[in-house]
Amino acid sequence: MDFMKIILKYLVLFVIVCACVLVIQIVRNTDTQALPDKPPGAVRIATYNVHYIRAGVQEGAWSVGDWEQRKEPMQAAIQTMQADIIAFQEMESFAGRGADIGNLTLDYLLTRNPDYAAGATGDPEAFPSTQPIFYKTERFDLLDQGWFFFSDTPEKIYSRTYNGSYPAFASWVQLREKSSGGEFKVINLHTDYASRSNRLQSIELVARQVQPWIDGGETVFVVGDFNARLGSVTHGLLENLGFSFVPVQGSTYHFDRGLNLFGAIDHIAYKGTVELLGMPVVLQSKFLSEWPTDHYPVLADYILR
Repeated sequence: MDFMKIILKYLVLFVIVCACVLVIQIVRNTDTQALPDKPPGAVRIATYNVHYIRAGVQEGAWSVGDWEQRKEPMQAAIQTMQADIIAFQEMESFAGRGADIGNLTLDYLLTRNPDYAAGATGDPEAFPSTQPIFYKTERFDLLDQGWFFFSDTPEKIYSRTYNGSYPAFASWVQLREKSSGGEFKVINLHTDYASRSNRLQSIELVARQVQPWIDGGETVFVVGDFNARLGSVTHGLLENLGFSFVPVQGSTYHFDRGLNLFGAIDHIAYKGTVELLGMPVVLQSKFLSEWPTDHYPVLADYILR
């Protein structure tokens, strides 16, 4: 009996400590976080999951009404990041059967940020545009773009994943830096959060798709929402090709509450004639006193060689 009381006492203490940690995290994350200066000549690459918008619901999380509250905070986040390239996930507006409201997030951010253009976009009938890649037009030219779905028919648009779940895919762009003439590709992905099998098969497909580029000596970045933590088998599939993952520290998904309960699931990997400068940054901040989405932006600075 005494033993059980001791166990119960430590369990209660553990819960109290966890609660205190969460409160500390929430308080710490209420102010805008300062970013290190970008080194001269560096290319800052970011990944940012901005969450779907559901039309037809005027109140509640992730509705159009909610988007009206969080769009300016998201714009503040974009301005704070000062990224040259931003890979977005979940940039989609669900309008419901027979309705079309366009892509609210894409349209808003492009209007507010004329120094960016959006690659990996096009007519939604022929090009899935919910994972655009923004790039600074003064620094880069868009040379090519494409996509492939995580399915047995990757060339079939909106094909369902390997187990029949919702469609998931990778988009990509080929960019040329104007000052140096250096070319590179950025692959932007979002893998299944629920199915480990889907995630593994998806990254296996990514590995097959990038193999010819790697064999050709190209510089390639693979970024996005991996729904897997560093050291996972998922990451190992790309590391076997020689990719390096930036050592992202802390949570990147926070439940839209600033709750940092587990390690990073949003990542940036790279291979080729490129050098990582310093440590990556997870921008764990509110903006204009709001959480723009349920993920934090992840940033890393590079020099192209």
